[in-house]
Amino acid sequence: MEFPAADDLEALIDRPTYPSVASVRYEPETETLEDPLATTRTELEQLPLSGLDAGATIAVGVGSRGIHDIDEIVAETVAFLDGRGFDPVLVPAMGSHGGATPAGQLEILETLGITEERIGVPIDARMEADPVSEVEVGGTTASVYVARAALEADAVMAINRVKPHTNFTGRLESGLCKMLTVGLGKQRGAQAFHSTALAEGYVPTLEAMIEAVRESVSLLGGLALVENFYEETGVVEAVPGESLEEREPALLEVAREEMATLPFEDLDLLVVDELGKEISGAGMDTNVIGRYRVLNAPDPETPAIDLIYARGLTEGTKGNGNGIGLADITRRAAIEQLDLQKTYANALTSGSLAKAKLPPVAPTDELALRVALNALGGDDPETVRLAWIENTTDLAEFRVSEALLESLPDEATVLERERLAFDEGTATFEPLERFP
Repeated sequence: MEFPAADDLEALIDRPTYPSVASVRYEPETETLEDPLATTRTELEQLPLSGLDAGATIAVGVGSRGIHDIDEIVAETVAFLDGRGFDPVLVPAMGSHGGATPAGQLEILETLGITEERIGVPIDARMEADPVSEVEVGGTTASVYVARAALEADAVMAINRVKPHTNFTGRLESGLCKMLTVGLGKQRGAQAFHSTALAEGYVPTLEAMIEAVRESVSLLGGLALVENFYEETGVVEAVPGESLEEREPALLEVAREEMATLPFEDLDLLVVDELGKEISGAGMDTNVIGRYRVLNAPDPETPAIDLIYARGLTEGTKGNGNGIGLADITRRAAIEQLDLQKTYANALTSGSLAKAKLPPVAPTDELALRVALNALGGDDPETVRLAWIENTTDLAEFRVSEALLESLPDEATVLERERLAFDEGTATFEPLERFP
């Protein structure tokens, strides 16, 4: 597909006066765990390991998210289990991610620092998943799948972050329950879950399916991680399998209080440098941008953002651009990074089709911003409420237009006033000579 060149679009939209901006450091108070690895060792003692024989195989489910020090925590968990005389094996528990292929899922784990050489145990990345039960959720009968690699093990556990989900709000969202039912179900299980959840609700589907998983394997439970505003580890807690549904809601509330968000309730334009699956399951955290774009799930009330410009994909997402449809405009550089097979495998499995749609594609930053400002009605540069972020997890530093400076909280410090410039159409920032 060919997109219009800059020369084709230049005459269609007048060049605006771009707002000046300020780079900002935002440092809200948050909780940080001093020694996550020591806590990991202590917490793992809480899992029901005493009933397992020496040499028992333990399938450890690990996922595709960019979790702080996830490679270190996985390595510590494996070392603990090995030291207790067990035989751990890592199993990618990420549904359809990585194009729903073993090679793709291994590639994602490698970007997270998780390899057989690094961790010292096998990774069983087979995509086969077997039906273990059928559950009734509302008026729907759903099949529950579990990865064959997990079914062949003597026991199963998971390591995952507990956080607000990108498609819905409820007592159970992203965490151990979801990894064990959706991620460990591989592509077939993820598809069965999402099709049921879209019809009957995510939480009832999670609750029904985790019970079926519990009955099909020896479920030790998992290691729940909660991150703070700075994407550092705030909580490490081992949750026994029998307590998952009871404990996760409290951890979710901690995560909701600690998660990274922008200190604004409404914006005219949000510019996002990069989106990716290791940033969020939706490419951009929907709780940060205020958009779910999911059937039967209303968008969050705040923040209200009129337009989003997504500039590109992360290296770690390996071409999976799921979430680009949450933006209102993108640029050709982002399209050139897309791997549609991986993007479609993810979107078709989850049923969140809107996240894979292509927004209008501009050839350059300059044209993209010109289009966005025109669509906002040619906003006065002194009044346009613009924020510019690297991605939706790294929010300790960002840029804002002048109109937002008065709205900054006490925890924010202005670092430098800048003007927006362009180098052959690519956005750059130059210091202003004066600092008022």
